[in-house]
Formats: sequence, structure tokens, C-alpha cells
Amino acid sequence: MLSEADFLTVVRLTPLVSIDLIVTDGNRRILLGHRRNRPARGTWFVPGGRIAKNESLDAAFKRVVNSELGVAGMERSASRFFGVYEHHYDDNFAGTEDVGTHYIVLAYAMTLSGTVPIGRFDQHSEYQWLLPDELLARDDVHENTKAYFR
Repeated sequence: MLSEADFLTVVRLTPLVSIDLIVTDGNRRILLGHRRNRPARGTWFVPGGRIAKNESLDAAFKRVVNSELGVAGMERSASRFFGVYEHHYDDNFAGTEDVGTHYIVLAYAMTLSGTVPIGRFDQHSEYQWLLPDELLARDDVHENTKAYFR
């Protein structure tokens, strides 16, 4: 595990690789969480998380689904690869001035029943389901999330 100082150096010098989850409920609605953490704090965003060094994509996917949604045991093979995206932010996890964050994002689409209890409230203060047209029309949905539906 990296120290906060070492991780800030990584963020300053390199892109991070992450997984975003495009979760639908089977009725075209998309799950968004209201972010507690930087970057993108205070905006609605699809769930996701970084891939750790030496972590396989399958293990990272399973961990991210569990840590972001509270759903254990979900296999990457149960999702559909949605595409590769690039996210740039002016800020970083620590709020350090003049250090932006650059992500290379592997997006995966998956469907969860609306009856599955979803949520890990350490990452998001609340969750909501929105239709693509609804999320595109809102100012509080982050542009990087909107990009998945344009």
C-alpha cells in the first residue's frame, strides 16, 4: 500500500487505470452516486474505482463492484465491456494545488435488479437511478459520466 505522499507523486506523474460501472436496472435507468471524495466531489457519477498494482482485471472488477455497490461475488464475465475512456480532473484526492488527475477508464455495463440493495456510503452520500436523457439534462451530473451516454 502506498503512502499518501507516494500516491500523490504517482497522481502527479502518471495516469491511473480504473474501472467504471455503467449499472442499469433493466428499465434503461442508470445508477449514479453522489461523490464524497475528490476528484469530482459533490457531483453525481457512475460507481468505479482504481485498479491496484498487480491486481488482475477480474479481481479488480469484483472488488470495485463490492466496494462501490456492496454486491459481493460479481464476475466481470457477467458484464459487457463498454469501452475505454479518458478522464481529466483539475484536482486530486488530497486537494493539493496544481496537481490534476488523469484516468484511463475501462467501462463495463451491467444490469442489477432494482430489488438488489445497493450502496456503500463511504464513497457516495446517496444513490439514484436516472434515465440517460435525465442525467444528460442535469448540471450536477459530472461531464465524464455524461460522456458515456452521448
